[in-house]
Amino acid sequence: MKRQQYLVAGTGVLLLLALYFFGQTVPPHSKVEAAIGGAQGTSPVKSIGLQEIRQAYEARLTPVQQSYVSRLQNAVVRGDVKTQQLNANRQLADFWKDSVQDGFLLYAYYTGEAAKLENSEKSLTFAAQLILQGLRGQEDPALKGWMATDAKQLFEKALELNPNNDSSKVGLGASYIFGSSAGSPMEVMQGIQRILEVARRDSTNMYAQLMLGWGGLQSGQYDKAIERLTTVVRHQPANIEATLLLAEVNQQKGNKTDAIRWYEAAKKLLGNREPEMVKEIDTRIKSLQ
Repeated sequence: MKRQQYLVAGTGVLLLLALYFFGQTVPPHSKVEAAIGGAQGTSPVKSIGLQEIRQAYEARLTPVQQSYVSRLQNAVVRGDVKTQQLNANRQLADFWKDSVQDGFLLYAYYTGEAAKLENSEKSLTFAAQLILQGLRGQEDPALKGWMATDAKQLFEKALELNPNNDSSKVGLGASYIFGSSAGSPMEVMQGIQRILEVARRDSTNMYAQLMLGWGGLQSGQYDKAIERLTTVVRHQPANIEATLLLAEVNQQKGNKTDAIRWYEAAKKLLGNREPEMVKEIDTRIKSLQ
């Protein structure tokens, strides 16, 4: 995806912008649709499920790669089935991460499946954060549902092992916020309440404050979102995600002057690193003037 595609009107695209700075993301919705349409010989589907994703991407593999994946998928025989499945899932995760362009979804899926079998806090939280990371940039309802459910399960398993891990608590709440169906207020508020448990006990937890800012934006509680995000940028002045979110929230609220101020702040943080993105921010600023 070209960088200039990230910053256009709408909070959904700002999610992708945030993911651009904070790590690997899922392939764009249009690419997933194209892959499935091409694999099935039909027009792109409207609702994409994990099974369709697997079939589509496996169909794009070379014969040698298809044989390798098939062998791993059928590697479990008799004996220590759990260990065999764990090893197979790890190898499949590595394959989709390193050998296939846009293979993030299947990399995340098999990483999660391996973590469930290993059942260690480290592996569970890593897999959960990985899927949450992709969830934040996902717009397809079917995939959002699967990714949110999987992330919640992984965070919950991690919390069973360590109930005091605040990052896991915030991650679980964020899974409700970003996995909500069409911004469902009930799901968003459920996520916010889980994160508030951490923020009320530790107001210096900036991960919790940032996610509460997202929750306020998703639920239309703009004043609360601004309060949370302002706290983040006060403690972390270089936080580009919080800065851009402040611009977005103020724009949604109709505070054009403040929105422009935060967009200008984001430009300063970007400097000369991302000229195309700066150009798109300038476009948004002009639309507000």
